[in-house]
Amino acid sequence: MRVSISPSTIKGTVTANPSKSAMQRAVAAALLAKGRTIIHNPGLSNDCLAALEVAEHLGAMVKRVDESIHITGKGVQPFYDEINCGESGLGIRMFTPIAALADMAITINGHGSLVTRPMHFFEEVLPQLGVQIKSREGKLPLEIKGPLQANNITIDGSLSSQFLTGLLMAFGAVADKAAITVKDLKSKPYIALTLQIMEHFGVKVRQENFEVFHFDSKQAYQPVEYTVEGDWSGAAFLLVAAAVAGKAEVHHLNTQSAQSDKAIMEALEKAGAEILPGVFTMIIVKKELKPFEMDATDCPDLFPPLVALAANCNGITRIKGVSRLAHKESDRGLTLQQEFGKMGIQIDLEGDIMLVHGGTGIKGASVHSHNDHRIAMACAVAALTASGPVTIDNAEAIDKSYPEFYDHIAALGAAVTKEEKVQS
Repeated sequence: MRVSISPSTIKGTVTANPSKSAMQRAVAAALLAKGRTIIHNPGLSNDCLAALEVAEHLGAMVKRVDESIHITGKGVQPFYDEINCGESGLGIRMFTPIAALADMAITINGHGSLVTRPMHFFEEVLPQLGVQIKSREGKLPLEIKGPLQANNITIDGSLSSQFLTGLLMAFGAVADKAAITVKDLKSKPYIALTLQIMEHFGVKVRQENFEVFHFDSKQAYQPVEYTVEGDWSGAAFLLVAAAVAGKAEVHHLNTQSAQSDKAIMEALEKAGAEILPGVFTMIIVKKELKPFEMDATDCPDLFPPLVALAANCNGITRIKGVSRLAHKESDRGLTLQQEFGKMGIQIDLEGDIMLVHGGTGIKGASVHSHNDHRIAMACAVAALTASGPVTIDNAEAIDKSYPEFYDHIAALGAAVTKEEKVQS
């Protein structure tokens, strides 16, 4: 699909889409619980749908009832010997240790960019927990055979906080007096979210400074009702759109959330946007924007909206954490540099620092999403203040996390034209 967005003024009210980070974790917990869990305000992006399918394949019964999802779990008792996590990086890293709770051989696969992402950390850690594993030279597909045995283990947290999420959730189902020690953990807020959801489902983990995670006794996940909160990573684009092009009120955002991408508020404040916070509502108003400095090491998914914001600031913005971008849906540092370059915005990459030269004027252009949902959304936001229309190729990449995005910005006043590509 090709989408063109013309310069527009933003004004109105919109409800944030459900958090796919929270939704996928809740699906995993519901699989591990014995009984019926009801998930309200469920996410239905591609990643969330993939998580529901994985839960089904691993033994849960999943049913859509009105506006909720009912998941009846019985622990990991696979119906199939293969699961496919789609293109979800969280899905593959979280569900692999969980699938390893089974005592049968399971093949774990994905598609798209996921098949090129490194998975060698599984081979380094899972054998220490009694799990046999084979991969394709550190890439998918993975072949595993459990059952996973929870014992004291030390892992490198710089590899992936998502893998730690999977280990924590798997340990929660079987551990009795075990601890996971983590060195150099990145993205601590995502682990805080994992622990928050595990506790909601009845499993409490005692942690010391996000370095040691203790399971003091045998516990069991309990079926519960859970409401998925709004997604700060998707809402970040809406909030930036308001800050650069008008005013918007975004509902269903929990300011006390454990989601790391809530840090977008710090960037907006530093840039000089007017912020009117509520408990579950955020109002952002455009003001003259100034360049800012931001450490996004713990919230790398914010890089694309931060770049769209920085492009509208009068000066050079410094964003730290570029090293976290290489193994996303695209190599986001280079992709942002390339696509924003087409729109006349200079981006320099200096080691772990990204320098965005704002205030030079965004130009109308044809850009490409690189099949990366966040690149597509960042270009769409940049288009709002461009000198002419910005056309995004492969614009349907947003379906991975936020299928309603173009409809939401259109509801706020953006001039959005969708054009389906004709198959030749």
